[in-house]
Amino acid sequence: MEDRIISYGGQAVIEGVMMRGQKGYAIAMRAPDGSIVVHQDKLPNVYRSKFTKIPFLRGVILLWDALGLGMRALTISANTQSGEDEKLEGASLYLTLALSLSISIGLFFLFPAAVGGWVEKWLMPEAASGGVLPSIIINAPASTSALWIGNLLEGVLRLLLLIGYIWAISFMDDVKRLFMYHGAEHKTINAYEAGAELTPESVAKFPLEHPRCGTAFLLTLVLLSILIFTAFGPMSMLWRLGTRVLLIPVLAGIAVEYIRWTANHLKNPIVKLLIKPNMAMQRLTTREPDRSMLEVSIKSFQTMLKAEQE
Repeated sequence: MEDRIISYGGQAVIEGVMMRGQKGYAIAMRAPDGSIVVHQDKLPNVYRSKFTKIPFLRGVILLWDALGLGMRALTISANTQSGEDEKLEGASLYLTLALSLSISIGLFFLFPAAVGGWVEKWLMPEAASGGVLPSIIINAPASTSALWIGNLLEGVLRLLLLIGYIWAISFMDDVKRLFMYHGAEHKTINAYEAGAELTPESVAKFPLEHPRCGTAFLLTLVLLSILIFTAFGPMSMLWRLGTRVLLIPVLAGIAVEYIRWTANHLKNPIVKLLIKPNMAMQRLTTREPDRSMLEVSIKSFQTMLKAEQE
């Protein structure tokens, strides 16, 4: 079970599912003619390096590589639907990834931080003078209250933006189908981890939610940001925005370790309670898949698993 938890993951792509192991990955896609097209390849050596054994650091490394792998998988699936050769490679791939990350950081990190900073400055003018002081040094109740209000508002706004964005795009037909494939991916991995037969009839009975889902990671990241950013105390707007960007890898590392820890202790009643918000959040990003989608997801997983065993 430990190998299953560490080794296997997945991602929904356009009309398909990507499944990843320790050594390779497979992408199964439903082509326009109705057939299932499969693409498989080896994973970079970073997935098997000694750095992936170091807590917190491994989360940052694997998350960064997963972003690139996810972009590549989406590109392959898009080209399968269009019938064009794969074109997004090398510099263009990383440029697209960098642009996407920049927009995401600006919307979900810098904008809420700026709003929270303005509120904090309004409630606590002395914080605008600059400096990064530990909150324990500032004993005035008004200062502490303003600090918490500013950071809490920032965190709540960040969470609302995330939920609102997912909710808004869920009305798009293509995204609806993407979320259905996301549900198929979860059901397939849940079935495998339960030792069930990987057939559409069997896999369909399993839950849409999975404790290691990327949606759970995002929610954990947002909630952690409230606690960690508050610990830095009042600071100038420039420092505030800078720390929000620089500490993203730290937040990501902690969030990954938390997700791994909860996934390894699912029978613990306290852990079951802790992961309820994460599991509930996944209701926004998953939908019940149909049989054809389950077939694609199972094909992707079996292809990846066979390549791993060989």
